[in-house]
Amino acid sequence: MNPGLLLPKVGQKPPLLTHRHYSPPVLPPVPRSQPSFSPKPGSSPRHSPSPKSSPRPRTPCLRSNSQDSLDELEMDDYWKEVENITSSGGGAGRGDAGGEGEVPEEEQQKTPEEGEQEEAWLTEAGLARLFDDSLAADQDQEEDSAVFLSTLTRSQAAAVERRVTTLQQTLLRRRNRQHVPDVRDIFRPPEKHEEPIELKGESENGQKDITSAETETELNVEVAFSEQALTYRDNHQRAKVTASPNSPDDKLPNFKLLRDKTGQTRIGDLSPLDMKKVRRLVLVESTALFDTAGIDLKADKAVKVKTKESGLFGVPLATLLEQDHRRAPGTKVPLILQRLINHIEEEGLDTEGLLRIPGAATRVKLLCQEFETSFYDGTFPWQQLKQHDAASLLKLFIRELPLPLLTVEYLNAFFAVNKFPTKKQQLQALNLLILLLPEANRDTLKALVEFFHRVIDHQDKNKMTLNNVSVVMAPNIFMFKGFRSKVTEQQEFSMATSIAHIVRLLIRYQNLLWTIPKFIMTQVRQQNMESNRKQYKERAVRKLLKKMTTDKPPEKAVPEESSQGFIRVQAPQFNKVSMAVQLTGELQAADVLTRFLSQDSSVAVEQEELCLYEIGGNIKERCLDGETYMKDLFELNPTAEWVIKAVHR
Repeated sequence: MNPGLLLPKVGQKPPLLTHRHYSPPVLPPVPRSQPSFSPKPGSSPRHSPSPKSSPRPRTPCLRSNSQDSLDELEMDDYWKEVENITSSGGGAGRGDAGGEGEVPEEEQQKTPEEGEQEEAWLTEAGLARLFDDSLAADQDQEEDSAVFLSTLTRSQAAAVERRVTTLQQTLLRRRNRQHVPDVRDIFRPPEKHEEPIELKGESENGQKDITSAETETELNVEVAFSEQALTYRDNHQRAKVTASPNSPDDKLPNFKLLRDKTGQTRIGDLSPLDMKKVRRLVLVESTALFDTAGIDLKADKAVKVKTKESGLFGVPLATLLEQDHRRAPGTKVPLILQRLINHIEEEGLDTEGLLRIPGAATRVKLLCQEFETSFYDGTFPWQQLKQHDAASLLKLFIRELPLPLLTVEYLNAFFAVNKFPTKKQQLQALNLLILLLPEANRDTLKALVEFFHRVIDHQDKNKMTLNNVSVVMAPNIFMFKGFRSKVTEQQEFSMATSIAHIVRLLIRYQNLLWTIPKFIMTQVRQQNMESNRKQYKERAVRKLLKKMTTDKPPEKAVPEESSQGFIRVQAPQFNKVSMAVQLTGELQAADVLTRFLSQDSSVAVEQEELCLYEIGGNIKERCLDGETYMKDLFELNPTAEWVIKAVHR
């Protein structure tokens, strides 16, 4: 790797975290395994998408209890929901402006300048020094980029290289410069004395034999998703495999993660510093995954949008949470949404048609106004709020967000998930996209899908299956304010089944989607180890200059107690000095917490409120899954400290 290579800067870098103008996605044809149904005449606001298309024979069907596919009657529920949204004024129709409280000021939509998209992507990935020569003197930035690039897999490196190459070509055309450093210098093969980094479980070519290592329902999270997709693509190209019209791919398998004895890492388990590393890696990995599948995602131009600065409906998530933090510090999900969900659950989830049957539009509008004036005062009459009205208010809250819950930046990527050839790859793409969402959006989406899952648990009484909830909620999540004025009827028809399927995946696999894949964690640990080595070298040089001893080992020495098969667990929050725990092959993190509570009767907390943390070594801080095998984790990170702390999930 050549850390000194810099590319010239291309004008002014675009802001990455600004509001973006939404342009409709380029939709793929609906896969054969995902049937798309025309709405019935007279029962839907949509007709056949093409007047020239010949009518298909209609077969009688009943509402299906199967969760494997979306049937015709369930898609009728989708169009009824769209009709309800339009008639209630909760979603701007074609040619309509935004709702009350929002005054959009959009710049004229323009095609991004050549190279601008690549420059923005490299900046967001923390690789601006590859094209911005003003960062040449920033040694920390240079070393950070070198460490980051050294941990990338071949498909991740190819994604970075592709964008650097495109930017170089743009520079050549713009500036007519003949001598620009070759991008191959950045990604040159390791020299003989260098050892390429391989992830555990990979073969000599950097991949794992996926077909022989896992069954159809097992998710391999040890090998990068983009590497798995590359193997899948290559195998299918060699075998010239084509999808069968009767492919069972539309079914939702009972996916499970391959068991990791060092513990599953959930979103929220890591320190902010490590989560920053996770996001950079996920940005590159998701791009590599889409590249491998041949899915081209175009960025949108930034726009200025005026939004309400206070209130409940039509207010940005960040503004809402800022309001809520003044009343309840640490709030992660808007209080109004939490309270609506709690009220619906308190009234009972057995109500038939919950989420599907709308409340009276006039009454919901009046309730919305009453919420604005009395929610924070605590004077809203909750006892008078009917179940279906509360559900309608919940859906209205989502739709009225001035920017979509899935963000304008990544909305097209969520749409494009359906282009992946298998459910497994669709799930992997969703996992990465959720990790890319801003924290407020991600936490709010999680609260919603957890609620939807609880509604589905009562389907015997409320008649709301996974499919029913998905088709009803899909237009509310994807049809943000003004959406229908930006798409044609043909586009809206084409995307109906697709977005319902995406919501279906979000609900069905929420426990898998809100986790951090093992291969990403491995790369984070590699980056931390490399950074630790560099920091040690710097300290050693300073000590040498001060004529101080430098004979300490590069890594923190493993405590003698640990080398004898014990670890020492600390709990400073509970006035316990420490506790020696013997490492055995079966000892799990939950066992350590149980032993701690049994030895200290003064601790007045439940075990669910505690977490054993792995701190230091090759990780900053990580809350451990209760099923983590401590001996295996100790072997992975022998210099870590082990601390018990209270945790608020």
